[in-house]
Amino acid sequence: NPTTKIKFDIPKASFVKLSVFDMLGRKIEQLVNTNLTPGSYEVTYSIKNANSGIYFYRIETSDFSETKKMIIVK
Repeated sequence: NPTTKIKFDIPKASFVKLSVFDMLGRKIEQLVNTNLTPGSYEVTYSIKNANSGIYFYRIETSDFSETKKMIIVK
């Protein structure tokens, strides 16, 4: 099965959510939903049920939010 790795850094302890969305904004999967301590993290996303296309992933903390594009090609 195809997989991709999403890497991110947390500068201070906080509650972190990492979600994957399709082009219509529907949440496909919640990858992280927990408190994390400061550090670097890597999450492996197994793309088992997704079709080829453009997806977005969003990382959210109490004072930060960022969305990035991800292209899946099978």
